[in-house]
This record gives sequence, C-alpha cells and structure tokens, in this order.
Amino acid sequence: MANNDSFQIQKPRSMTAGARNVLRTNDSASLWNCTLSPGTYDFLARWTEEESEILRKALIKFGIGNWAKIIESGCLPGKTNAQMNLQLQRLLGQQSTAEFAGLHIDPKVIGERNSKIQGPHIKRKNNCIVNTGGKLSREELRQRVMKNKEMYEMPESDWKDIELPKIEDPLLLLESKKEDLRRLKIELEKVQAKIQKMRNVQPARMQQLKVYGFKKKRGNILAKVAYVISLG
Repeated sequence: MANNDSFQIQKPRSMTAGARNVLRTNDSASLWNCTLSPGTYDFLARWTEEESEILRKALIKFGIGNWAKIIESGCLPGKTNAQMNLQLQRLLGQQSTAEFAGLHIDPKVIGERNSKIQGPHIKRKNNCIVNTGGKLSREELRQRVMKNKEMYEMPESDWKDIELPKIEDPLLLLESKKEDLRRLKIELEKVQAKIQKMRNVQPARMQQLKVYGFKKKRGNILAKVAYVISLG
C-alpha cells in the first residue's frame, strides 16, 4: 500500500452529458436530496434487481464513482451518472460516498454495516444515513479513504477478472426496430403496387393465379385430411 505522503484520493470521472447528469462524490449532502422528474424515459431511471447487481459488480471492478469506465463498458445502457450515483447511495446505505472514491469495495458490505447502526444521532432519508456534521477537510477525507481502503478494499485478484454483460441500449434497439418496420412497409407498398399493376394489365392471368392458389390450398387441406384418416 502507498505511504501517506504519496497517497492521492481518486476522484470519480463524470461523463460529459450536461451538468444535470453529473453528481460527484465530493458534492455537499444537499445535492443528493433530489428526485427524478417525470418524462418519456422514466423507465430507464428505475432499477431492477438484475441491474442493481450489475452495478454492484461494476463498482467492484472499476472502483467507486468511476462512472466513465462503467458507461464505456456498456453493461448499463441508458443509465446516467446521476442515476448510478443515487443507486450507489442505496447500496451503501448512506448519502455521502466521497470516503469510498476509487476503492474496489463491495458496496453491499457497507450497506449491511450501515443498516445495523442505530442511535439518536443517526438521521436517515430514503433508508440512507444523512451526513449531519460539517464538511470534512481534505486531510480528514484522505484519512477516511485510507481507513476504508485498509478495512474494505478487495484484492485485485478478486475484481480484475469480473465479467460484465454487454447489453444493447434499449433506446437504440427500439430505433433499430422502427427503422426495420419502415423499411418493410416500403417493400410492402412496392409489392402491392406491382400486384395492382398486374391486375390492370393482365386481369385474366391474375384470375388464373388466384384460382391456382385456391386449388393448391384446398389440395393441401385434403391431403392432411387423408393423412389423418389413414392413421385411424
């Protein structure tokens, strides 16, 4: 482990997708007191049990707050920094996350510890412990990160080979399906136009094809009936 003089707190890297999506682990506690606004893609803000487990593994693999790496991995398409940060708080059971920045820890271990902490001085919001004290100094924060590193960080052999699923972005998949549907609709319109043209130019031929198709269909039905009778 690095000595105290050379130790540097690893700050999380935020995606460049607008200030509203960037919540850093060293922000003040008041910034966490927010709710998602209703919108078309609110379903992406909800977390399934599977998604929560994927986030847990990604945090262990890449380090707490390393949103850029998680987003680049493609394991949680559609999730923003803010959404992942809020879910991290739920896993940890506390709103302040700066003391774990960059550490390869299992957030559920901290969550279980925090769930057992009781006392009149403990304040919770949405089941997360709220920091009621003053803002930590840089040195206090550094010491707390180092303590958590010694107590909770997992060895590299445990997290470097963690495999995360590569999930296709549901919005991109939806747009792809819409494009396929538009293309098929155009092809259908072309076929319908050709059929109408044949009806106008060769009505007798079209009638023959219609009769042939009916006879073929009837022949198939009679063949199936004969086969069923033969089984009896």
